[in-house]
Amino acid sequence: MDFRVLGFADPLFSTLEHLMDASDESTDKSSSAVNGPSRRYVRDAKAMAATPADVKEYPKSYVFVFDMPGVKSGEIKVQVEGENVLVVSGERKREEEEGVKYVRMERRVGKFMRQFTLPENANLEAISAECRDGVLIVTVEKLPPPEPKKPKTIEVKVA
Repeated sequence: MDFRVLGFADPLFSTLEHLMDASDESTDKSSSAVNGPSRRYVRDAKAMAATPADVKEYPKSYVFVFDMPGVKSGEIKVQVEGENVLVVSGERKREEEEGVKYVRMERRVGKFMRQFTLPENANLEAISAECRDGVLIVTVEKLPPPEPKKPKTIEVKVA
């Protein structure tokens, strides 16, 4: 439970929230489907839903921009599923340090995923992805527009 929503921004409540999350992590392994979704599952679902993206259209391409601070490029997957669905997924992990106790944890960790149905003119063979300075840029080139059909001239024979 996020106590800040209730108007409690005191460090005591933040520590209590951290302890509740820590105790859930240890019980996640023993919980079953009978008990409903675990807090970790709900937290991961929120992380997936909260992956913002900007989508820009240029004359020759579509560009998808994601903020990925602290995520290594090897932890990001960019795929095309089915006929034309672009999927960006991965997991942001927190580095574990020996003897360190978190007083406050505000940066989002966990799985992330976004899906986009690409338009018909997307060239699925020309997709590139680059992660630089914590920003992932996926570029999908557009197919050239089909050339307009020229009218076919039929020669008229004189009999």
